[in-house]
Amino acid sequence: MLSAFRSALATPDLRKKILFTLAIVAVYRIGATIPAPGISYGAVQACSSQAQQEGVYQLLNLFGGGALLQLSLFSTGIMPYITASIIIQLLTVVIPRFEELKKEGQSGQGKLTQYTRYLTIALAILQATGVVALADRKQLFPDCSQPIIPDNSVYSLAIIVITMTAGTAVMMWLGELITERGVGNGMSVLIFLNSAARIPVEGGNILSNAG
Repeated sequence: MLSAFRSALATPDLRKKILFTLAIVAVYRIGATIPAPGISYGAVQACSSQAQQEGVYQLLNLFGGGALLQLSLFSTGIMPYITASIIIQLLTVVIPRFEELKKEGQSGQGKLTQYTRYLTIALAILQATGVVALADRKQLFPDCSQPIIPDNSVYSLAIIVITMTAGTAVMMWLGELITERGVGNGMSVLIFLNSAARIPVEGGNILSNAG
């Protein structure tokens, strides 16, 4: 495996794609740790450290790469895109127009991709609104009394929702960049990163609990 990796780095074109992908990965992980504007970073850290001991929160962290409970810029993750892709695929069977687009080849697939993007943004708005509402009503971390959103005015909450939705759009763009200029299949790479980002933390929890 190491020899194959060295061979890939020795090839200029592959090396460029690998380095570009690693740069996108770094940007993605930075965005997953930066809190959204209007979020109390200290309160989130205190509350999430308490909540991570519960199974449901560990599951959320696993699928979100830890970004959801951090209420970060990328807290909505790529689940809106995955859900939108599944919905569009199902609609190609139900709606004749979508079925025609699928048969048109690359041009039709481009239109379906555009519809997927629009639906992703709509789902991201719904998800971000739900997360912000739970955080504002102290239901995201029920056992934590610290104010996660100090200013819960409508304007402040709207800014948080818009920022998280924009984060989903940026994640789609990063995934497409990996597909076009990186190692390919960018959304699958981001899905893998979400799971892989939790391996060190969960491994440490297993060691500390089970020895």
